[in-house]
Amino acid sequence: MILAAGRGKRMGDLTIDKPKPLISVKGKPLIEWHLEKLSATGFKDIVINICYLPKIIIDFVGDGSRWQLNVTYSEENPILETAGGIKKALPLLGKEPFAVINADIFSNFDYAKLRLINLNNSSDGYLVLVGNPEHNQVGDFGLLKNNRLVLNSEILYTFSGIAIYHPRFFIEMEVGVKMQLLPLLKESISKSLIKGELFKGIWSDIGTPERLEIVNKRD
Repeated sequence: MILAAGRGKRMGDLTIDKPKPLISVKGKPLIEWHLEKLSATGFKDIVINICYLPKIIIDFVGDGSRWQLNVTYSEENPILETAGGIKKALPLLGKEPFAVINADIFSNFDYAKLRLINLNNSSDGYLVLVGNPEHNQVGDFGLLKNNRLVLNSEILYTFSGIAIYHPRFFIEMEVGVKMQLLPLLKESISKSLIKGELFKGIWSDIGTPERLEIVNKRD
């Protein structure tokens, strides 16, 4: 699942008439980077949630066939935030664990690794963490040597927006409820139900025009 419903208000004029996932990074729309990488690493069925300027995203991506993908859409009105959007899309995602990627990140993380991660009965999710960027120097979660995430640790890392979830992670939620992911993550992490890894490669959250400029100038 690619999360592409957000308004992207912090991008200012760049998202007045263009949804954030279609902002160009290094000459290519953000969402296209994800679609190309998912296709190249063996993914076939993709769900994209949409809300802000949905027709523009649908017109660009279509059914996904130009990337050898099968794309379906979960449209929200109003926007349901991260957890609410995933919950609404669950009927399209099936009963097995699934990958979720924020449309507004840019990285060289190998999506093939997502296909190799096994969520057994003792894990509800798996998060890819990164070193803390300037806009989140406090960090989000700690990581133990056994790959379990913790809420309190001397060193906290930032959640990258790349993850795998089991459908049971969202079982307590009602469909149609607007809800962020963080409360669910905190509850599950406190019960030692979330694993993860630290990624040290290229990663950026394209949250502001300034961050976009930095990424576009990087070799």
